[in-house]
Amino acid sequence: MPLCEGNAPVKTFAKKKGDIMWISEIFCGAPSEERGDLETSVYRELDRLSIPFERVDNDAVHTMEECVAIDQALGAEIRKTIVLCNRKKTSFYLVVLPASKSVDTKEIGRLIGVSGLSFAPADKLQEILGAQPGSATVMGIIRDREDYVQVIIDREVADEEYFACNPGVNTSHIKLKTSDLIQKYLASNLHKPMIIAL
Repeated sequence: MPLCEGNAPVKTFAKKKGDIMWISEIFCGAPSEERGDLETSVYRELDRLSIPFERVDNDAVHTMEECVAIDQALGAEIRKTIVLCNRKKTSFYLVVLPASKSVDTKEIGRLIGVSGLSFAPADKLQEILGAQPGSATVMGIIRDREDYVQVIIDREVADEEYFACNPGVNTSHIKLKTSDLIQKYLASNLHKPMIIAL
């Protein structure tokens, strides 16, 4: 499905009540109103780089299982993003995986040559990427001005045409071309991802 152009909704989804998740229609580009600091910064950066993207707003999600309805709405799987750190908490690794892949910190450490990896603490997520736990996103790399974070993308994710994630909050999700993420967004922010089979 090609990415839309302009800023008009392109597809409408039923707004559901009760315990079924609400997902908005699909919009092209950024919302007209200001959002949170990181989310707004992400939209501005995508616009600056002329990267087309589709967006939905949704009820807050906290698990990858809750993202399945959003996957279906956008036509692309929301990717799992975790942030790991070394023992001294001086080096950080933002790892992007398919939603269904389990996280094995020892195996990731072996593949990248770093032992003793653990999940980064919440205060470091906020400090380095501007994200809360549960909302970590590769888009937050625009906050990594000190180059603390190495981006690691699973080969399966890198090989897909489209990439979907949250823009810094778990109440919105975006879809863009994976090539635009890697060759424009990350490159413009001086991050060359390590692409490996995890």
